[in-house]
Amino acid sequence: MPRMVPCPHCRELHPPGSTFCPMTGQPLAVAPAPPPPGAHIPHNYPLAISQPGLGTAIGLLMRTMPYAMVRFGVSMLASILTIIFWVIALGGGAWLGAKVAPAVGWIWVIAFLVAFGFFWRLILRYILYLIKCGHIAVLTELITKGQVANGNEGMFAYGKRIVTERFGQVNALFVVDMLVQGVVRTFNRTLDFIGSLFPVEALRQLIAIVQAVVRAATTYIDETIFSYGLAREEKNPWASARDGLIYYAQNAKPILKTSVGIVLIDYAISFVVWLIMLAPAYAISRALPKEMLLASIIAWVIAFLFAGSIRASFVRPLFLIMVMVKFHLSIRGQPINVEWEQRLESISDKFREITSKIVTGWPSAPLAQQPQPPVAPPPPQIPPRPAT
Repeated sequence: MPRMVPCPHCRELHPPGSTFCPMTGQPLAVAPAPPPPGAHIPHNYPLAISQPGLGTAIGLLMRTMPYAMVRFGVSMLASILTIIFWVIALGGGAWLGAKVAPAVGWIWVIAFLVAFGFFWRLILRYILYLIKCGHIAVLTELITKGQVANGNEGMFAYGKRIVTERFGQVNALFVVDMLVQGVVRTFNRTLDFIGSLFPVEALRQLIAIVQAVVRAATTYIDETIFSYGLAREEKNPWASARDGLIYYAQNAKPILKTSVGIVLIDYAISFVVWLIMLAPAYAISRALPKEMLLASIIAWVIAFLFAGSIRASFVRPLFLIMVMVKFHLSIRGQPINVEWEQRLESISDKFREITSKIVTGWPSAPLAQQPQPPVAPPPPQIPPRPAT
């Protein structure tokens, strides 16, 4: 049966062959051209988005604003806890150093810093990672289908369910992410068109700046490949990571071009955010007398943490969406190019490691043991009667 064509704006379905939505007057998502015979395309999922761009990204971010607000709330909580930890660590260390012994004060500070590092890495970072994965799952559903679970499930319930069902323990996803980042960094060092991504000749001469911007641009690639695995409903993330990396290599120039532009805009927006957040801190520090130096320092710290939370919760997700949409649109109907697969295998041992793990698959969660019905005891054995 021919697939209905979705409208990327109102999400209504229209008969095959339709090019415009009569409700909004906007163009519909156009089906990709059929692949050549024998081509291997490891995915077949719809797309409800037809145009990449800042407007599309803003619309998707607004539709998932509850997730962004939760990320902001958790980031602010982490910031407050960070301030409390530092006050206790430095204040307690100073008091113990003055009242007991300097060595005791230093031991107190080091112990609190170690405890905070453990708390951040194993608890707060884990919670933020879970929320980010759920947010990406919801965004992927909106990009591919236009709505979350056909409107039958809330976005938080859907994000939690998808991440749990697809990958079991999310801790193991750190391994996939680190390997993907390593492959991307290795591949980017082999590109010969990086300088052409910058229109200004002076920037091309500053190789260090160019490479730094490219490295910043690729921070969204591992999350985009995670979205690709969700879109194709892959049960083995090693397989989707391998194919996603090949697709990134095949489309590196348009994806990096979008990503580099995003990073430059990100720098500009982040500068404005930091300026707005730090201006009150500067005013407070100027108004306070010198005797209240600690209050001025606290004001600056709060401003820095607040600006960082805004950037992590709203600015970065906005640009991540732009890269995700560009990636999904670029690979639509595109077969795997074996030459790019061979090139990645030749330059990256991490890519070869990902490929080798496809065979072993992904450890599934152990099934709950079902209660077994009671077994009736065997009938008593009657000894044979001795012969007379």
